[in-house]
Amino acid sequence: MSDVQQRIEIIISEEMKGTRLDLVLSACLEEFSRSFIQKLFENDRIYVDGNVCREKKLKASVGSKVAIDIPEPEKLEVEAENIPLDIVYEDDDVLVVNKPAGMVVHPAPGNYTGTLVNALMHHCGDDLSSINGVIRPGIVHRIDKDTSGLLMVAKNDRAHASLSQQLADHSLTRKYRAIVYSNIKEDDGTIDKPIGRDPSNRLRNAVTDINSKNAVTHYRVIERFGNYTLIEAQLETGRTHQIRVHMSYIKHPLLGDELYGPTKSKNAAKLGAKRQMLHAGVLGFVHPSTGEYMEFDSPLPEDFEKVLEKLR
Repeated sequence: MSDVQQRIEIIISEEMKGTRLDLVLSACLEEFSRSFIQKLFENDRIYVDGNVCREKKLKASVGSKVAIDIPEPEKLEVEAENIPLDIVYEDDDVLVVNKPAGMVVHPAPGNYTGTLVNALMHHCGDDLSSINGVIRPGIVHRIDKDTSGLLMVAKNDRAHASLSQQLADHSLTRKYRAIVYSNIKEDDGTIDKPIGRDPSNRLRNAVTDINSKNAVTHYRVIERFGNYTLIEAQLETGRTHQIRVHMSYIKHPLLGDELYGPTKSKNAAKLGAKRQMLHAGVLGFVHPSTGEYMEFDSPLPEDFEKVLEKLR
């Protein structure tokens, strides 16, 4: 089709075997809504082994090649929406918000409403930096849809440039809490492994030497539960899905992580983990105007605490 903006190709791995194809795509393509993925099937934009696939419930077979044609975006006008925000701090330059799990940070095809950006536009009006354009005004960094916790937002271009430089210099403080599978024997450690697109699954990232960027994650054990461990992970770099990729690489994937952890895990459901158990708990940066170092922390959300209670 001439209106294809991007073609994503994946090979069905052992972990995806037997899962409905629409569910595989929904789990992997986080930025796209389920309704958008359903429309891709209806509009003949999904191919399995070279053939158009309209069968959403087709069970994925190991080794099958799936191609997804993402259409050119419609003319995008992001609307301001009156969505409640949990604001931790705000002044004329910067805003720190506590994002709930389940909220997408910025609009994407099939997800033009209900995002953090829609809420910010209502709250801030025109007081957001324009550096990242109409889709990501004010957004300096992002966290995954199903990760909860702290994000900083720039309210003008000067503040955005300062915060982005701190991100590039690795001088920000970003600490996360995570529950991972299995017992981590050592009390702390550092994972220094490059991350890039997974060569065998274009929808995931992986530790790889092919077209990758350096990535460093420090972790320390907070509490052990035998088959699970509560850790604090501190980012030195900020690659997409970095903590999820690195912890999976050392055989301690995040509880509830359907993309990088064990698929169809009954344990996650029993413990009430309906998402990856990852929370951005501490965020620190130098204020763009005052030069003062500021640090904020966010308590664990209720769903995370309930899982910990069950583990204890």
